[in-house]
Amino acid sequence: MKYIPYVNVKMGTRSHMRYSTGNTLPLTQMPFGMASFCPQTEVIEGREGWYFNPDLPSVEGIRLTHQPSPWIRDYGTVLMTPQNDIISDTSDGAWSGYRIKDSILRPDYIKIKFLRQDCVFELAPTERGCAFSLSFENDKKSYLSFLPVMGNYTYKFDRATSTLIGTNDGHSQDEAKDFKMYFAVRFLDGCLDIDSSYKVEKDGKTSMHVAVKSKKAEGRVAISYISEEMALDTLERESGSLSFEEIRQRAEDEWEEKLHRIEVKSDNEKLLKAFYTCMYRAFLFPHKAYETDKDGNAVHYTPKTGKVNKGVRYTDNGFWDTARTLFPLYSLIAREEYEDMLYSFVGDYNECGWLPRWISIGEVGCMPSTLIDATIADAVAKDIGNIDLWENALKGMIHHANNESSDRRYGRNGALAYKKYGYVPRNLQKESVNLTLDAAYGDWCIAAIAKKLGHEEIYKEYMLRAKNYQNIFDKESGFMRGKDEDGNMSDTFDPSIWGGDYTEGSAWQNSFWVPHDIEGLCQLYGGREKLLAKIDELFDTPPKYRVHGYGGEIHEMTEMAQADFGQCAISNQPSFHIPYIYGYLGETEKCAKIVHKMCLELFSAEDGFPGDEDNGSMASWFILSAIGAYPLCPGKDEYVHIPPLFDEIKINGKDFFVK
Repeated sequence: MKYIPYVNVKMGTRSHMRYSTGNTLPLTQMPFGMASFCPQTEVIEGREGWYFNPDLPSVEGIRLTHQPSPWIRDYGTVLMTPQNDIISDTSDGAWSGYRIKDSILRPDYIKIKFLRQDCVFELAPTERGCAFSLSFENDKKSYLSFLPVMGNYTYKFDRATSTLIGTNDGHSQDEAKDFKMYFAVRFLDGCLDIDSSYKVEKDGKTSMHVAVKSKKAEGRVAISYISEEMALDTLERESGSLSFEEIRQRAEDEWEEKLHRIEVKSDNEKLLKAFYTCMYRAFLFPHKAYETDKDGNAVHYTPKTGKVNKGVRYTDNGFWDTARTLFPLYSLIAREEYEDMLYSFVGDYNECGWLPRWISIGEVGCMPSTLIDATIADAVAKDIGNIDLWENALKGMIHHANNESSDRRYGRNGALAYKKYGYVPRNLQKESVNLTLDAAYGDWCIAAIAKKLGHEEIYKEYMLRAKNYQNIFDKESGFMRGKDEDGNMSDTFDPSIWGGDYTEGSAWQNSFWVPHDIEGLCQLYGGREKLLAKIDELFDTPPKYRVHGYGGEIHEMTEMAQADFGQCAISNQPSFHIPYIYGYLGETEKCAKIVHKMCLELFSAEDGFPGDEDNGSMASWFILSAIGAYPLCPGKDEYVHIPPLFDEIKINGKDFFVK
């Protein structure tokens, strides 16, 4: 059975800055591939990250992209656009209409007809590039134009091999010293007309128009972050003499293998489409950012220094989002890849002095805290990796638990104040409640790893620190609240106010993030029944919100109100675990009722997600919920079980049962 037909790569793309149904892109790439491809329908100033609109029948070209999120934006880009008749140097002038219903967008294949140019553009991905085919249906002089997206571009030809070699240095909010993407484009079968090709430099932007000799043109693309020689070597290694169809089939086979890692049966076609689209999303990120040298060794560009180092590297991942669900899912279905990624993340610590927090090509650090702690602890709990790797990772975790960087993109914000006071004071740091709760959980992760490695003193120290969440609990209101340096809370309090002491939520969404110690949380509330009553109150309270902490509405507020599960904003990560507190405390039926309702009403391959999908994190929440096994506390080898949504489930070919 093939599962690709169930995948809708456009799930979540019908999004806006003010309302997200996923904020995704319809990416065609290899699983975890270094190069992704996406139709660019329109770029609007101020909304550059939202460059694909599924309802707009215009196409400006096929973009080589690495964008992990519209909020983070892109890096290492170029736009490929077929042109004839009137040739434009910009995407705004080169765009064409296309028939949405006649186009094919799949994980392994793109086929779009540019109506203005009478050209069918086909593309199949390789790991670090693609194969493309152009079929023009008129006799006009035609070109494949390489149009600017961001940053600076250079171009030159290698006549002997009919290869265009280009570079782009564009990147967004990250630290990436001397970053440059090299790309090699080889044209096949004498279709390239170098002498009629030309370059245009205008208003600081460079475009390249490559002339083709016939109606049919084919080419291969490969990229490198290291050198043009590496791009050319990759071109030979990944494409070689393979035909377009052989490359497309290889991509299809690779995707089918990944999608088959969980096999489910159901008569509900809508549910199957949502499930396998989420499986596709789970294997897009993080992206590989390493290459292979002539000796077969993995090597990579290092953003902190601009140098080339040995080993694997992965990018385009924010741990604040993905640590809760994506990596625990990998522990079930992608253990080898998870171990590779762990080497990469620890390698970042060795190369720049800090474990990664939110990485694009380099460190962005756009979300608070260091939830990579959970990703490492979960791997250790499930025996992914080895002792040397774990020891090195533990050093990095202890470092950011006790030190602060002068660059806020690195490490725990407020780490020194947290160490001094046992909480992060609200007058010293914004989002102090989340910083405190994340730090306490991170300390527990350190303790769990230390215990497994036999470091008893470290275990004792950090288990004590892991109780620091208790320091900001307000017994009177029943919420976690910010304190100043003197231990005082604000005189006024409204649990529906977003921002301020909280991250992308209010006290309602953020007060129950103590996954490592639900028993201790019960004690704070006065017992299991009282905590359950508070969770009942959360679901029963209307999804009202006040914007004071942000000064205006942010899209997560809008989405919580649309989903309408009380104050449980399942549209965002802080609420992911909240329904499962019921299950953890024995209320399995109540847990299952809420989770099943969320899955069936809020996730649709056609209508999208209840909020930002965030690099596989929300897709993984759906997958884990649908199979009935949720990792309430990454770092513990245990799951909250509820009845699954499927009649049969196989994981890695073996029957999976939930009692």
